[in-house]
Amino acid sequence: MSVLARSIGNAFRNKVRTAAVVAVLAVAIGLALAMLVANQAVAGKVSELNASVGTVLTVTPAGGQGFEGGGEPLTADQATTAAGVPNVSSVVGATALRLRNAEAAAAQAGAGGPAGQGGPGGQSAATVTTSLTAAVDAGTLGTRNQAATGTTGSPGAATSFSLPITATGVGAEVDTTGKALELTAGSGLGDYSAASSGALLGTTLAEKNGLGVGSAFTIKDQSFTVAGLFDAGTAFGNNALYLTLPTAQTLAELPGELSTLIVTVDSMDHVESAKTALQAALGTDAADVSQGQRNLETAVSSLSSVKSISFIAFVAALATAGLIILLIMVMLVRERRREIGVLKAIGARNRTIGLQFVLEALVLVALGSAAGAAVASFASGGIASALISSNTTTATGAAGAAGQRGIPGGMAPGGFPGAPGGNPLGGAGQLLTSVTASASPGVIGAGIAAVFGVAIIGALVPALLTARIRPIEVLRGE
Repeated sequence: MSVLARSIGNAFRNKVRTAAVVAVLAVAIGLALAMLVANQAVAGKVSELNASVGTVLTVTPAGGQGFEGGGEPLTADQATTAAGVPNVSSVVGATALRLRNAEAAAAQAGAGGPAGQGGPGGQSAATVTTSLTAAVDAGTLGTRNQAATGTTGSPGAATSFSLPITATGVGAEVDTTGKALELTAGSGLGDYSAASSGALLGTTLAEKNGLGVGSAFTIKDQSFTVAGLFDAGTAFGNNALYLTLPTAQTLAELPGELSTLIVTVDSMDHVESAKTALQAALGTDAADVSQGQRNLETAVSSLSSVKSISFIAFVAALATAGLIILLIMVMLVRERRREIGVLKAIGARNRTIGLQFVLEALVLVALGSAAGAAVASFASGGIASALISSNTTTATGAAGAAGQRGIPGGMAPGGFPGAPGGNPLGGAGQLLTSVTASASPGVIGAGIAAVFGVAIIGALVPALLTARIRPIEVLRGE
């Protein structure tokens, strides 16, 4: 009988014990694999966070913040100046405007309320109307905010209204935090530096209006076609649409003016120096340069701690699996002393006997790994979410407090109403809560390879004990 066949047979010699060993190994290996999957997911999300938000600077008009404040609008010449600053890899200009449902705006004006509000950077106060209806209901907060700005009609009037829709014209396929737009359907707008009748709609805004890719709607009596849909991850972020920059400037009747500049730096190491150089080049009286990275330090640190914890847990679970194998194989060697003595007496070499026990251990590990992989595929998402939730609650709260102290209305550093959810962490807040731990074949394969490596080490120790067994002593004892 071959060594492999004998090893497999020995592994199932005591079926009850084999089942118990496999079950214990499945738990240890499953926990190890789940922690490895969580570690890889968090590591990837930290890299994405640093790449998409950590190296982005936002330039807004000095004294202006979104649709509030004062100052002079930014221009294309300032965008050119910003692009010439050392270590700046790209500059994307953007123009934001508010869209109001045409019927609601007409009813509101008839009730005695003002037709609209001013826009960013000196945008015209004229209302830009659309056939779209906002996907977010006004509710208590919307009613309170509208009353505070005098847009609900005469005092005491119970005038119904719809919230405005944020439209952003961008010069590249990026959102208001500098992160690439992630489309759920359709395609982008092609050349973002040219006028276009295409638009990208938030998924909930499209659903509210019964629109899909290829559907048509109007803005300021001009027809637009839905080219694609995106999901910003929040109700506020999805109550928005994106246009090409020239199109938005034409609709706002502000050619050449920009609401903000999204500046990407080539490396996180150069962010601080680029911010200083950018502020000096544009002038403190003309532009404000904000660094979202300051509010992200706590968030990134929190995710890094999750990464460390998950790796330590992976190593601990891996060591536990190795210890289980070691103890089981030591027990088996002691049980089979007579069998080992007989094999050695008839000429079996120590190497062959040791290999038999190693292969037997690997059979048990293979069964445990199969069950553990199934456990990890179901548990990894919940474990990652629990780790992230417990470690980021404090970080998000601290960053939110900082945002409320330093940013009016708790808006994102870019000052964009369309920034996802108005989170003080901007796009980072969305990324923090959207870590998805998927048990990919590559990660599971690497984890199982590590488990087999530890199993071989754990099985070698008792296998070497077989060399110390002397056939004459075993047979004499019998």
